[in-house]
Amino acid sequence: MHRRMLLRLPALAAGGTVLAGCGVLDTPGAEGPVREPDGPGEGRTTYGADPSQFGDLYLPEGGAEGARGVVVVIHGGFWQSTYGLDLGEPLATSLTAAGWVAWNLEYRRVGNGGGTPETFDDVAAGIDTLRDLGLPDSVLERVVTLGHSAGGHLAAWAAGRLRDDRWAGGVPVTHVVSQAGVLDLVLASRQNLGGGAVASLLGHPAELGDDAAWDPAQQVPLDVPVWAVHGVDDPIVPLSQSESYVEQARAAGATAEVVEVPGDHFVNLDTGSEAWARTLEVLDSIG
Repeated sequence: MHRRMLLRLPALAAGGTVLAGCGVLDTPGAEGPVREPDGPGEGRTTYGADPSQFGDLYLPEGGAEGARGVVVVIHGGFWQSTYGLDLGEPLATSLTAAGWVAWNLEYRRVGNGGGTPETFDDVAAGIDTLRDLGLPDSVLERVVTLGHSAGGHLAAWAAGRLRDDRWAGGVPVTHVVSQAGVLDLVLASRQNLGGGAVASLLGHPAELGDDAAWDPAQQVPLDVPVWAVHGVDDPIVPLSQSESYVEQARAAGATAEVVEVPGDHFVNLDTGSEAWARTLEVLDSIG
C-alpha cells in the first residue's frame, strides 16, 4: 500500500516556485524535513514499509499537465547507505525549471537492507510507482532515468529490467542518462572501484555471465538510447567505465554515446556546471 507524505523541498530555480515558512512534520519513514506540497501529487510517496522506500515528486510550474515527461533521478554513492537522495535534490529542482516532472528516488542500499536483489527490487518498484502518482498519461510516455555514479548503473539497469519475469509489466524506461555511471560491473570489480563496492553490492566480485542480471554491460543491447555524460578528469569512476559500456553497446547494435565534459566525478551534481548544461542539452534533444 502506498502512503502519501509531504516533503520540504529546496526553493526552485528560475521557473519554479519559491518555498518559505513551511512547517516541519515528524513523519515515520521520512529521511528529512517535510512540507505541504505546492500542487496535486507533489511531495513524498512511499512504495514500501522500509524507511528507504520512498520518492519525492517535483512538478514544474503549472503542474504536470504539459510537462515534457518525467525524469527519475537516482542518486549514487557506490550503493552505500551513507549516501541518500539529497544528492539528487538540486538536479530535480533544475529539471522542473526546464519543464520536466522529476521523481527523486530513494532505495535500500548496502548497510540498511540493500544489496542484491533488494536494491534492484526497490528501484524497479520505485519507477513502477509512477503509475500511482496521478500523472497524466502523456507524461508517462517519456520516462527518462538519470543517475549519477552507482545511480548511473541503476538507471541503465532499469531500462532493461522488463526482460526479466521478476519485473515484467512495469513502467517502461524510454531514455537513459548516466552521469559518471558504473556501467560495467566486471570492469569496475577489476578496477576495485569504491574499495570493493561491487562485491559489497553483489555479495561477490562481478563475473561475466554469472551477473548478467545486474550488469548493464552484460545487458546490451538496450532498446532505448543511452547517453553517458562523464567528466574527463574523474578519479573515482574513470571515463573508461562509460567508454567500455558504449563500445559494447554499439557493437551490439544499440544507440549509445559518450558525452565527455570537463571536470571530476562530482561536476555532474553541480547545476551550474558545463556538465549539467550538456545534460540539459541531451534532455532537450529528447523532446
